[in-house]
Amino acid sequence: MATEALVSFAVERLGDKLIQEAKFLKGVSRQADRLHRDLRSMQCFLEEADKKQEEDSRVRNWVSEIREAVYNAEDIIDMFILNAQSLRRNFFLKRGFKKLINRYKVGKKIEALQLGLLDISNRREALGMQNIGEGTSRSAQMLQDLRRSTPHAQEHVVVGLEKEANELVEQLIRGGDQRRRVISLVGMGGIGKTTLAKKVYNHTQVLKHFPDCRAWAYVSQDCRPRDVYMQIIKQMVFTSTKDQQVLEAEEKLTEHELGDFLHEHLKKKRYLIVLDDVWSCRDWNCLAKVSNNDPDCLGNVFPDGGNGSRLLLTTRDKDVALHADARSTPQEMQLLSKQKSWNLFCRKAFLDHVDANRYPRDLVQLGREMVDKCNGLPLAIVVLGGLLSRNMSHIEWTKVHDNINAYLAKEGSQTGVMTVLNLSYIDLPSYLKPCFLHLSLFPEDYVISTRKLFLLWIAEGFVLSAEQADQQSMKVTAEVYLNELINRNFIQVVRMSVNARVVECRVHDLMRELAIRKAKEQNFFRTHDIADPLSSSTSNSSLFSSKCRRQSIYSDMERYASVEHNTPYLRSLLFFNLGHEICRISQLDFIGKCFKVLRVLDLEGVEVESLPSIVGTLIHLRYLGLRHTGLKLLPLSIGNLRSLQTLDVNNLKQVPNMIWKIQNMRYLYMEGQEDDIPLKIDTLENLQVLSGITFKQWIQNNSSKLTCLGKLKLEGRYELVEGVEFWKSIAKLRVLKFLYLKASEESSFPSLAMDSCLYLSKLDIKGHMQKLSDTFQFPPNLSQLTLDSCRLDCDPMPILEKLPKLLTLRLRAKSYLGTEMHVSANGFPQLKVLQLLELSKVIKLNIENGAIPWLMQLHCHFSTRIFGVDKLSNLVEVKIVNDSMIPYFSRSSRYHLYWDHSWTTNRKGQKEFWARRRKASDCQTCAATGLISDQNSAVAVEMIGPIFSRWDSTREKGS
Repeated sequence: MATEALVSFAVERLGDKLIQEAKFLKGVSRQADRLHRDLRSMQCFLEEADKKQEEDSRVRNWVSEIREAVYNAEDIIDMFILNAQSLRRNFFLKRGFKKLINRYKVGKKIEALQLGLLDISNRREALGMQNIGEGTSRSAQMLQDLRRSTPHAQEHVVVGLEKEANELVEQLIRGGDQRRRVISLVGMGGIGKTTLAKKVYNHTQVLKHFPDCRAWAYVSQDCRPRDVYMQIIKQMVFTSTKDQQVLEAEEKLTEHELGDFLHEHLKKKRYLIVLDDVWSCRDWNCLAKVSNNDPDCLGNVFPDGGNGSRLLLTTRDKDVALHADARSTPQEMQLLSKQKSWNLFCRKAFLDHVDANRYPRDLVQLGREMVDKCNGLPLAIVVLGGLLSRNMSHIEWTKVHDNINAYLAKEGSQTGVMTVLNLSYIDLPSYLKPCFLHLSLFPEDYVISTRKLFLLWIAEGFVLSAEQADQQSMKVTAEVYLNELINRNFIQVVRMSVNARVVECRVHDLMRELAIRKAKEQNFFRTHDIADPLSSSTSNSSLFSSKCRRQSIYSDMERYASVEHNTPYLRSLLFFNLGHEICRISQLDFIGKCFKVLRVLDLEGVEVESLPSIVGTLIHLRYLGLRHTGLKLLPLSIGNLRSLQTLDVNNLKQVPNMIWKIQNMRYLYMEGQEDDIPLKIDTLENLQVLSGITFKQWIQNNSSKLTCLGKLKLEGRYELVEGVEFWKSIAKLRVLKFLYLKASEESSFPSLAMDSCLYLSKLDIKGHMQKLSDTFQFPPNLSQLTLDSCRLDCDPMPILEKLPKLLTLRLRAKSYLGTEMHVSANGFPQLKVLQLLELSKVIKLNIENGAIPWLMQLHCHFSTRIFGVDKLSNLVEVKIVNDSMIPYFSRSSRYHLYWDHSWTTNRKGQKEFWARRRKASDCQTCAATGLISDQNSAVAVEMIGPIFSRWDSTREKGS
């Protein structure tokens, strides 16, 4: 469970508070320090207890008591600091008297808490829990036995895996690559990895290719190499007397002796071994006997005889696949489409009759709605279909329909959907569990901004850098956490940036349901009802548990604001205005009155006219989200939020000149200011991101004091500042990596002298430019450049192509008004990404021989005709935007053999053709790609032909 991680974070926060708030804790610091030490001592037992609490109710209760004790300690300290702060506004005598009373009360509370901790510790010993982590629980062993896979029990109902199976068979038997390869199937629990592996393992071509040396081994979370070796050996054929003698003495052999024996036997064979359900890189190292000191070592168990041997892994973690064989691309399992989901359901629920028209329409309608809730997860669909096949009555189907998550959780007992998904959760490292549980706060099917998610995790205290003082690395660490959750298939990617970074993500409905269940167990998150948290059946006084730490509100905000709130220690409050209701100022006073120790307040999308000044009393607030609220003014009390790290607001009439008082501010977003009034910000020495300050406001501050600023976005009228002075102020920012300049409509940029910005690597310019700067005037280490609405008359390529370190170039709408562009020989020596998507007036791009040698991604408009593309031997991705109708597309084109492709609709409603070149090793031959002006190819003639003038098939090299 996540308790160990939550307690660890809470204890760390408590320790930080004892240091940071020493002046407020004066008088109780000794007691608070001892309490902190007592809680730290408890952590020694928590990690193992956390793993065992699902199997032992005694351990579960004990862990719960520790968690509550830590929460209580946090509450006591936070409330004491809050009261101490409020007393500073009283008269001297009155303040001194109340201080004594406050210290006395807090001292008593800490003493009571310490006695409680002592009692918890004593009962651990009395209950015989000294050796919590020893052994394997009976129920865990039973689950492992039930999940044990064999290649012989093939699924009779398999839908939607034909293409994947054929590709996998081709990788297994391909004659061109004779090295030993590890091919991996990666995907979330229940997506069909084992089913596909069985289908391929028993495929006719695979049987012929590996006639006498195949084996299937089930690994599981409890990886025991000796047992895995025994499974493999028992499926091998041994002919020599010596081998048979060794086999007879197998029980006496050690793990290493069995591994050596297996290695000696396999090196003479062309073998196929399936390792089903490998959980970690460490498990792979143990199985293959890979040296930790030599990551390129193949291991001492599965030899490379240069004869085409293969290992097939199934795993939930992409990192395991890449670790096992970095040269092979993991095959990532995809969720089923709506039609394939329905076909699979029909074959399970309607007893193999896919023709649903034979059944009552009401059942079909209910069935389709339930299948949609499964979101393409095969295991959920199979379990659901099996459950409904037992009773075809409308009443029974309606009962399941109305409470589908509960049925999926309990159906199948130990092999139910939630049980299978829970295995992934149990395997999560402790630092990732709170991050996963936090996702339960977001609504179903909600697209989550990763920028916002990182800031919320940091504000919650879930992201701990190697050194707490190293605040710069926290967003980087948060991104590492996100990518690990993605690789473990807890989170789905919705949108990527041009730099292959995740911009938006979402959570599968069933994974979200798992997060909600676990979060409720931990008092991490509470809500009355997920679909409608504030149903009318709930009494006003019992909406949420009094111990609730976090709440998210999806609807009926007026009622939520009016009820009596009994959650004084609430830490996070997130509003999701899915119904686009109006929430007025009179309804927001309750936040400051009822939730005094709030850390996170997100009102994004809730329409409010102004923010009450009482918000300024939330001295523990770290995150304040006010984007898209319609707010025009912030109260002057905003300057009292001394713990605030993130302020996210836009389209204000003016920003109060009180921001300078918030010394802990790290991320300040305030785009779209209407009034350009003075704003002091050079006291914010911890500031890392500043977005939305005007040019005039910026030049009035001393930028040399902003020693942590890494990202800066300026907007407004550039001509109000003196150019040389402005660029000197930018050059003083020693850690600035990203600069975004946005000129107002009536403004324009002169030629910009940016060569003094030595550390700048990313530059984004939006607005009219009188003239493009010369090459030597650009930052010397520039790697990414975006130009938007610059209205350049002259071709920018002759200047930009000389930037020596440029990797990404994006020319957006109206950045260039001409019709032709030319890249000369040796131009863009490092460029990998070129985007010309919105330059609809450009009809010709000429690329000379030797230009853009490393280009991998090319995005352009449908009307642009490109000459010299045959020289781009490293090109692997093409995207073409088309404002008109989709042209005819021939399924018979050879194009399909060498490029994955699709037509999609982008966020602006434009049609996009997307194509990615497959690896040369994944094609049967490196012949014509289909992207040539071939009269026999409908694609080339009707679509690609007008864009690419010629494509030399002999240049095909793959990625």
